[in-house]
Amino acid sequence: MPTPDFVLALRERVGHELLWLSGVTAVVLRDSDQGRQVLLVKRADNGAWTPVTGIIDPGEEPAVAGARECLEEADIVAAPEALVRVKSLPPMTYANGDRSQYLDLTFRFRYVSGEPFPADGENTEAAWFPVDAMPEMSEEMSGRVAAALMGSDVATFEA
Repeated sequence: MPTPDFVLALRERVGHELLWLSGVTAVVLRDSDQGRQVLLVKRADNGAWTPVTGIIDPGEEPAVAGARECLEEADIVAAPEALVRVKSLPPMTYANGDRSQYLDLTFRFRYVSGEPFPADGENTEAAWFPVDAMPEMSEEMSGRVAAALMGSDVATFEA
């Protein structure tokens, strides 16, 4: 997965030390003739199905980051509806030895336009799935989708 330039610059200074980073998850939902659907992408690095995720750039509004990631990763235009979950994730170590810990902000997004496909090389697939027939996902990712489907809003956005 491409590493943002600001993280590369930080890594030049701190090496493999633990970085605290803000991340965003965009759970994009749409209603179709087949019922409610969720946009999922299949990650190129580990083959896991997930909602769209990414790192928030310095100074970037989190909801804007989620919309940007939807467009970059799946060529989908989506509008934020609500912040549905805020969670500190456990520290992780990447294969190259870099250590990071993320504060994940999960948003529910409304589909606006586009046909999903893996637009930037971070994913091998992008597709809509009925919410009652999603592929297997980690408990963490399933929890993010569940938070968006439950409709429990931490903060709402005007459409």
